[in-house]
Amino acid sequence: MTDLPSQISTQVYFIRHGIAAERGVYHDDSQRPLVEKGRLKTAKIAQRLMELGLEFNTLLTSPFIRATQTSELLCQTGLAEKYQIFEPLAPGGNLEHWLYWLITWQSVKRPTLALVGHEPDLSNWAQQLVHGDNHHQWVLKKAGIIGLEVPDGQVAIGHSQLFWLAPPRLIL
Repeated sequence: MTDLPSQISTQVYFIRHGIAAERGVYHDDSQRPLVEKGRLKTAKIAQRLMELGLEFNTLLTSPFIRATQTSELLCQTGLAEKYQIFEPLAPGGNLEHWLYWLITWQSVKRPTLALVGHEPDLSNWAQQLVHGDNHHQWVLKKAGIIGLEVPDGQVAIGHSQLFWLAPPRLIL
């Protein structure tokens, strides 16, 4: 019996932004900031993730203010050195654009990547990666996390594995 090579994969954490100002308060939805409760809760979650030993090689974020503020809190805690704005993480972003980016990134770095964005996009993307579709109605709460093992070198859609789906209350 010969040993098969182990499948190399990337850990990808889908993180929803923290609690933000109510819709309609700001004319431009992209400008809605985190509220104080959102900042505090997100900072606590970031601290807890550090205590659990997480560290992200790369942190991509939606360009919307609430997502960049969430990313800043993650970086301030030491989970990543810096974050990078990634347009496909804005609401309505395209999973295929991110997958194209991922293939290039996987050839250079591994093993952990964090994406900070919005619902329902993040849970839809994660469901597509695991199930090949998004008909399972996962819900990612504000400041919640989905963790996936995304395989390198093959089609990720329908071939990724869920290892973490947690609302903030289970992290804290």
